[in-house]
Amino acid sequence: MGGMRGTVLGIFAAVLLVLTTGCSFATKDPDYVPPAPLPPLEQLEQAPVTDPTTLAAGDDVTAFIAADRNIVCAMTSSRGGHLNLPYEPNTYSNAANNKFAVVPVVHCELGAYAKPELDDMVDDCAGTGLGYLGGTALLSPDKAVYGACRSGVTQMESEFGPKGSRNGPISKLRELADGQNIERNGLRCSAYNGGVACGNVSGGVAFFVSREGYQLVSDGGKTVRGSLKEGF
Repeated sequence: MGGMRGTVLGIFAAVLLVLTTGCSFATKDPDYVPPAPLPPLEQLEQAPVTDPTTLAAGDDVTAFIAADRNIVCAMTSSRGGHLNLPYEPNTYSNAANNKFAVVPVVHCELGAYAKPELDDMVDDCAGTGLGYLGGTALLSPDKAVYGACRSGVTQMESEFGPKGSRNGPISKLRELADGQNIERNGLRCSAYNGGVACGNVSGGVAFFVSREGYQLVSDGGKTVRGSLKEGF
């Protein structure tokens, strides 16, 4: 009897402690406003750097896919505008390109994406003014561009677009975890805020891409263009 009474008193004391301290209950503050995401260059400066070797995708290329399977990026090289991409046919290795300098770049493709703003269309598509589409972003050490002249869908769209197969070379790439950075040849990428930012931090050049839109940062971080408002 004494043992049962002690047990009951113990349970009562535990319940009373929880009720009086409130330690086991979390209430949502209706007035809490989450902080705005960092601008791309600040995110790239502050996020921890991931070991790039875990994301290797062939010779001299580091590639990754975002957690939501909407963005793939290759930290790679360009020769005369020809990109070395591990998941899409290309002419990078053609001997005719040996005359061009090798430039470190980052190229990203999106499955679902925003249209490019008129002021951000940097090519007239052989004088036609047609065929400049969004869904790609290219970073070089001194410039960030959104969109390009092309016909048809990208490899990312064919795998993870609205009618994608969900199967192919991109589906086999490793994921860059949200909030992590990866760096190669002086260029850095970070997965955050539902998208991916890539930039040359020392040069003040970057882009951010997501389903909702994009930002292009230039002039040492002073100029921000695109379809997303500054500060997101």
